[in-house]
Amino acid sequence: MVEQRFSSGVGAIYRRELPGGGYVAIDVERERELARTRVSVERRAEDERRDGHQPVVIAEADGDDRSPGFTDLYRLAANNAAIARALLEIVGPEHAD
Repeated sequence: MVEQRFSSGVGAIYRRELPGGGYVAIDVERERELARTRVSVERRAEDERRDGHQPVVIAEADGDDRSPGFTDLYRLAANNAAIARALLEIVGPEHAD
């Protein structure tokens, strides 16, 4: 499993591959007055997505990687079981495959 930790900056600051394909990423958006951090999951093995489709955002919080809430987002991104639970909450068990 490949895990990457990027330095602070705009965009992706963390990304790791998921077992069976896809990846989880933590991105920071700094284009607003207050930074916003998001944990997203791409379940496809290939990087290409259909036009207009984005990875599923499973958690987000105000602030960046220096904010107190970042630790919780990082723990979520580092835990495969927590990612699975978050996806089930979003898409429901009837759409899980």
